[in-house]
Amino acid sequence: MPEAHAQAPAGAALPLAERYRATRQLTEALCAPLSEADATIQSMPDASPAKWHLAHTSWFFETFLLRDRSPGYRLFDERWSFLFNSYYEAEGERIPRPRRGMLSRPSMAEICQWRAHVDEKMTSLFANPLHAPLIELGLAHEQQHQELLLTDIKHALAQNPLGPAMWEAPAEVERTGGQPDWHEHPGGIALIGHQGDGFAFDNEGPAHRVLLEPFALAGRLVNNGEWEQFVADGGYRTASLWLSDGWDWVRRKRIEAPEYWYEGEHFTHSGWQRRDPWAPVTHVSYYEADAFATWAGARLPTEFEWEAIAQGRDPASGNQLDGAGPPLPIGDPSLFGDCWQWTRSAYLPYPRFAPAAGAVGEYNGKFMSGQFVLRGASCATVRGHSRASYRNFFYPHQRWQFTGLRLAKDL
Repeated sequence: MPEAHAQAPAGAALPLAERYRATRQLTEALCAPLSEADATIQSMPDASPAKWHLAHTSWFFETFLLRDRSPGYRLFDERWSFLFNSYYEAEGERIPRPRRGMLSRPSMAEICQWRAHVDEKMTSLFANPLHAPLIELGLAHEQQHQELLLTDIKHALAQNPLGPAMWEAPAEVERTGGQPDWHEHPGGIALIGHQGDGFAFDNEGPAHRVLLEPFALAGRLVNNGEWEQFVADGGYRTASLWLSDGWDWVRRKRIEAPEYWYEGEHFTHSGWQRRDPWAPVTHVSYYEADAFATWAGARLPTEFEWEAIAQGRDPASGNQLDGAGPPLPIGDPSLFGDCWQWTRSAYLPYPRFAPAAGAVGEYNGKFMSGQFVLRGASCATVRGHSRASYRNFFYPHQRWQFTGLRLAKDL
């Protein structure tokens, strides 16, 4: 495997072949600190083993590019299609997601051999511009799995009473307090959705118009210190703050704090660390975010309000992933980075949305039910991956990702 100093690709400025190599190397560098056992365990059905992420991202390139677009190509191992297909019904049967942690074989070494084989065979496809859109999708797909790999292994390591660390803790950041400034918007008609020629996922379009009422978006994310006040004020014990489903979830799961909190510490990729009160709160569900906003006398923004403020701002700014190392929210003032931000918008198709033909059409569209949209990027998002129009989405109870919130209010 490459050493852990491998860096994230520098966005669309690099040629496609170079971005492909950098992306693939970063995935392996993120796994470098892991043992075979670390990379095999699966701590819950929502997560996947690190080894599975390494394999599935190669399955994507081998299946949709080498198998389908490289005449004469033979699969590295035909049995692995069953093991490493994620959710593509058009690609047939697959191992149930909750059982991915049972894959003690193939070994990490065998999967890395497969990755090297796929990388070598992919070199013949870069010269043909007809392949570029699908390669771009494959790179964005692998970047998504880099973030999932980091959050999935964090959840797995947090189950270990020893509190194991993948990397040394980064230097502490000095933070100051104060009330947040607000980004005010006069309302009116806004054009929402991806615009331009760069890459975007299908769920980011088509661009369409929405009518906004006057509103304001907080200039910073809600931080740990504010959440501690919410906890101390009985936020998790006050039914009137919660949505009905959220209150049922809190009582049923006995939720008392964000994921990974224990007394004055929180679990990180560097093990248990002192919790910084000025750093953004993360690993909260939609239910928790909505309850906090109610307690604070505010609300969550809609995804359209968030995007209207984000348009024209640099999506590569803020605290995002630049290489293999511990992701940690620090309280950067950018609209992007640190943590994904819950919105109150249901994850639904935009007007005139239509999924792509074939198996890749299953990428986003079929999940547009029962989930909520998050915007921005996190400290585990590869820099250059996100956009103002980017739509992340999770179920309202999920919180193992770097999820937080930014308040909004009506004007």
